[in-house]
Amino acid sequence: YTCLVTISHDDTKFLGIYKPRMGERPLWDFPDGTLCQRETASFVVSEMLGWHIVPPTLLREGPRGIGSVQAFINHDPNVHYFTFGDDDNAEKLIPQLQKMALFDVIINNVDRKGGHCLLDESGKVWGIDHGLTFHPSNKLRTVIWDFAGQAIPDAMMHDIQSLCAKLETTDDPDTQQLTQLINAPELSTMKRRIDRLVQAGIFPMPGAGPNRPWPAV
Repeated sequence: YTCLVTISHDDTKFLGIYKPRMGERPLWDFPDGTLCQRETASFVVSEMLGWHIVPPTLLREGPRGIGSVQAFINHDPNVHYFTFGDDDNAEKLIPQLQKMALFDVIINNVDRKGGHCLLDESGKVWGIDHGLTFHPSNKLRTVIWDFAGQAIPDAMMHDIQSLCAKLETTDDPDTQQLTQLINAPELSTMKRRIDRLVQAGIFPMPGAGPNRPWPAV
């Protein structure tokens, strides 16, 4: 279940996306009732990187029980990853899409569809729908393979290395929050993915197995 809700705080009101745990469809390869936690964990990693790719997301009690609550991004639903190249400013989006591609490697995103890349009114690209993430087995499926084999820009590599340091700091509040959202094997395999990414220094190439989600949008 995915619900559009109104979030209120004092005199401020705005729209949000609420995904209750009780509305999650059971999957054979992900533990039941954990997708809302993965949505929240993805936001935490995005903030730890300093990339702010994922809209603000919290785990909260709602009208249908505990679930992820994410700020709604105003966007044109007809504009997505596969239409970005039609814009005159497409070149300006490349650094943002590079970060999105690296972010998906780090969180092991199983479902980066073109429609999961939103462009807001200011030209910022946001990533949504991160329930299928952090699996301990390599399951990366994404439509963003444009940069495969290219060198990771120095500034982005610096951010990834900073993430490594934070994950090794047990008293870091974000790291502590992650341990409450994903389990120990998922956290340790994420660290190994990041280490391999840093050592390789390039955007990964598609693997031999399924590497793109379906449908693509």
